[in-house]
Amino acid sequence: MFDPVPTEIRLRRTSRMLEVSFADGSRFELPFEYLRVHSPSAEVKGHGPGQEVLVLGKENVGINAVEPVGQYAVKLVFDDGHDTGLYTWKYLHELGRERPAKWARYLERKARERPNP
Repeated sequence: MFDPVPTEIRLRRTSRMLEVSFADGSRFELPFEYLRVHSPSAEVKGHGPGQEVLVLGKENVGINAVEPVGQYAVKLVFDDGHDTGLYTWKYLHELGRERPAKWARYLERKARERPNP
């Protein structure tokens, strides 16, 4: 897998999207909730396979800041206080490419956790 090179990153607070463009021509709009529940932090990913945590209640989460980390990542500062986990360019590209499948899996897990009345 190549290392994606970002060309632009935009925080769109009104639409609650992080827009990321890459040198390969790809452009992704990533909802804040999607980014929060797929945080690369240990809090969400756990410390090994099978330790992932289902994060709920983040439908209205905001992002206060996007902080660069060297040339390889950004730190997203969410308004719920979460600011751990570095979103590498490679991981953001993966989140964009795989958004339909990852989002569908999240919604399925969420529905099982919170059955409709």
